[in-house]
Amino acid sequence: MKIGLYFGSFNPVHHGHLILANYIQQHSDLDRVWLVVSPQNPLKSSASLLNEYDRLYMVQVAVEGERYLKASDIEFKLPRPSYTADTLAYLHEKYPGYEFAIIMGSDSYQNLSKWKNYAYILRDHGVYIYKRAGHENLPDYPGAKPTVLDAPLLPISATLIRNNVREGLSIRYLVPDKVMEEIERNGYYR
Repeated sequence: MKIGLYFGSFNPVHHGHLILANYIQQHSDLDRVWLVVSPQNPLKSSASLLNEYDRLYMVQVAVEGERYLKASDIEFKLPRPSYTADTLAYLHEKYPGYEFAIIMGSDSYQNLSKWKNYAYILRDHGVYIYKRAGHENLPDYPGAKPTVLDAPLLPISATLIRNNVREGLSIRYLVPDKVMEEIERNGYYR
């Protein structure tokens, strides 16, 4: 089975994430896409992050009933900050019969050379790239054979959602209804 790993803070998960994950699974050779909730991204500040278990739960309710999408807490079991190369090594030990690939935006791909053991990631794993405006030119990393997809991108960001909550504005239609209910019930992002 070929699994695409879509890493993110998902702070919170929104329709843009879900549409992208679903599109890539449907328009590639990936059997499943796991939305991997990152407890701490080494390249981002964790000051504004909601608790990782709350973020994971929102991803779980967002993909509930989906056959090809799954919420994953795999990085919760690993040292922090989380490094993709370490996560991949752990997954190979835990699921030896699976093949893992990375899903990332073209903006992240342009910065891949700054990642820990990026050559290992490129050598041993597929990379599925969705194009982002302003980041169309992809570096030519030695040995890399990325799959580039023109996935639909919605101009929705988790920052916009958090700001809307703080300002008392609606987040309806930006996030799944169950995620909106969780945010409202628990007073997240106020």
